[in-house]
Amino acid sequence: MTLTELQMKDIILMENGKRVGNVSDLEINEQNGHIAAIVVTLRGKTMGLFGKEEELVVPWHQIITIGTDVILIKSPEAVSAAEEEGK
Repeated sequence: MTLTELQMKDIILMENGKRVGNVSDLEINEQNGHIAAIVVTLRGKTMGLFGKEEELVVPWHQIITIGTDVILIKSPEAVSAAEEEGK
């Protein structure tokens, strides 16, 4: 799969089905060469401070599945709650 193919997919929150945005970039772990996170340009946030679009960094472990048209992710709140329960 290429970055261009990822960028065409909608990012959807698993908990409520809301569309978050689209992949704009990837963060790569320099030590092992694996994808560490996807960077998502937030939907509806056209220009933030200094004309820069707002972005959300989604760690790879928050991705549930990558489908044909969408990428399903856990919301940051759900990940935090699950980590708290596991302590």
